[in-house]
Amino acid sequence: MSAEALISETDFKLSMRHLAGAVSVITVGDGQHRTGFTATSVSSLSAELPSVIVSVNRASSSWPALQRYGCFCVNVLAADQQQVAQSFAGLDGRKGAERYGNAGWYRLKTGAAALENALTVLDCKLETAFHYHSHAILVGHVCAIEIRQDIGPLLYWRGGFHEIPAEVDRSDLTKALGQ
Repeated sequence: MSAEALISETDFKLSMRHLAGAVSVITVGDGQHRTGFTATSVSSLSAELPSVIVSVNRASSSWPALQRYGCFCVNVLAADQQQVAQSFAGLDGRKGAERYGNAGWYRLKTGAAALENALTVLDCKLETAFHYHSHAILVGHVCAIEIRQDIGPLLYWRGGFHEIPAEVDRSDLTKALGQ
């Protein structure tokens, strides 16, 4: 039996819950065709040609919108934006454009929705998407950015949201995470 067959989907998911990640909301679409999703699978790809990678489930309602519009916005959430994360994760039952209701939004270069008071927003043109089983790995060329430095990030770790203050003593990080 191969090593891959010994790892269950449940065990893999449990293992991945130990990766602390910044929480982002990926927005795509326009008007009533707006949609989006909560993601911790966002990473920088290149500074030479500013770009990021984002993973999305191709069964998501966001996947057809990404293909149609060819752009998206990565909204890295601030510590006080847990409600936005929950809405875009579908935890409050909202779908599509309804998810935008509890926050302020504006447009940057591509026209994708940028979240007011996000920690940072990365307005991206979809360069390419690689298919890997159930997911697509998006490569986005960053066309515009905005940064907010006066607040800490919202993190997802061990199945829950955690806030880190903007100014935290590194030796006291455990306390900041409520551990």
